[in-house]
Amino acid sequence: MTHPRSSPSFKSLLPASAGASAAASGSSRKRDTRCEIGLRKELFRLGLRYRIAAAALPGKPDVIFPGAQVAVFCDGDFWHGRDLAARIEKLGAGHNAPYWIAKIRANVARDLRVSAELESAGWVVLRFWETEIGRDTPAIAKRIAALVDGRRGSKR
Repeated sequence: MTHPRSSPSFKSLLPASAGASAAASGSSRKRDTRCEIGLRKELFRLGLRYRIAAAALPGKPDVIFPGAQVAVFCDGDFWHGRDLAARIEKLGAGHNAPYWIAKIRANVARDLRVSAELESAGWVVLRFWETEIGRDTPAIAKRIAALVDGRRGSKR
C-alpha cells in the first residue's frame, strides 16, 4: 500500500557549494556501510538468513526477513538525525545552515513515514544507530534474532 508522498521542497534554499555537495554525497554510502556489513555478518553467524536492500519495500530496508516480516534499518547518526536538537544546533552554526537543517529534518520525517508505511503493511520495523551497532553488534544481532525467531514461531 503506498501513500502519496509530500516531498520537502528545498527550492528557496541554497545548496551547498558544488564541491561540498559532491563530497557529502560521495562519502555517504547508501548501502554496504561498515555498520551494516558488521551486523549482517553477525546475523549470518547466528544462523539467520536474510535479504538486503529490498527495493520493493518503502525505504529499502537494509536487512529484511520476509517470512517473519521484520525490516531492519542501520541509520547513520548524521544523515538520520541522531540527537536531533544537538545536531540542529551544530548545523545552525555552520555554513548554509538553513539548507542542512531542512535536509536532516526531511530525512527524519521520511524515516518516520517509511516506518509507519511498513508497520501498516504488517512489518515490524527495527532501527538502529550506526554507533549503537558499532558499540555492541552481537547484542543487537541477538535482539533481532529473538524477534525473528518469535515471529516465525507465531506464524507456524
